Amino acid sequence: MRWDQGHESEDVEDRRGEGGAGGGGMGFGGFGGMRVGFGGLVVLGILSFVFKVDLISPFLGGGGSMAPVTARREPRPSSAQENTLAKFVGFVLDDAQNTWTKILPEQQGVSYRKARLVLFRDAVRSGCGDAEGAMGPFYCPADERVYIDLNFYDELKRKFGAPGDFAQAYVIAHELGHHLQNVLGIERKVRMLQERNPRAQKLLSVLMELQADCFAGIWAHETQQRGLLESGDVDEALKAASAVGDDHIQQMTTGRVRPENFTHGSSAQRKEWFARGFETGKVSACNTFAEN
Repeated sequence: MRWDQGHESEDVEDRRGEGGAGGGGMGFGGFGGMRVGFGGLVVLGILSFVFKVDLISPFLGGGGSMAPVTARREPRPSSAQENTLAKFVGFVLDDAQNTWTKILPEQQGVSYRKARLVLFRDAVRSGCGDAEGAMGPFYCPADERVYIDLNFYDELKRKFGAPGDFAQAYVIAHELGHHLQNVLGIERKVRMLQERNPRAQKLLSVLMELQADCFAGIWAHETQQRGLLESGDVDEALKAASAVGDDHIQQMTTGRVRPENFTHGSSAQRKEWFARGFETGKVSACNTFAEN
């Protein structure tokens, strides 16, 4: 991806030097709290398999509160490579948000309000509670911020087998997709539906995630129109979308696939909806709920 390596974003909060927080137990609410991140699904899947306890379902809704952080880790200096990656994340954030500022009023008649992005290391306190970096990137609707520990990108490459800068960009664009759902009022409506019909929680979660993938595809469509994409970029994003499919993660962690426990969609579904956004460039093409 072509990008300005000297770019500095005003909407990035760099908390990497604050020192990580840790030591507290963790519980999460549903859509009122954070969306489970990419890496978090693998972590939860492994723990569920080892302890024979379903640790994924609590992330889909109902109850749960954050335990307080009880320990602090000493901050460590950032490497030059990490600082470059931080600038890249800021560039992607600004480019995606500038895109939505332009096309959301054009296509939906709705003004876009910007989110902020928090860089952290090891653990962070968000408007949705405390979170460990191992849980992966997430969006918190309560404070309208995307949170990411840059170490996740190493996990994306090594454990998920999805390298490349546009795979990294896809992660940010997907989390901003959740912010777009918040701006459009979709997140609130779906949370209400989940509360009224607990049996539909997982399906509604899947539809939310697939829509965020589709919104990420719309941004990719716009970057192509502006000549920012390089050869192989779209394939990198599709590979990342496929790598974080529920079926792929379940196969990695438990050796079997259980569609009834999907929360984010299969690899094929995630690729399909990203591609739909990329091919059409239209918000109206991303109504995952209309097809279920």
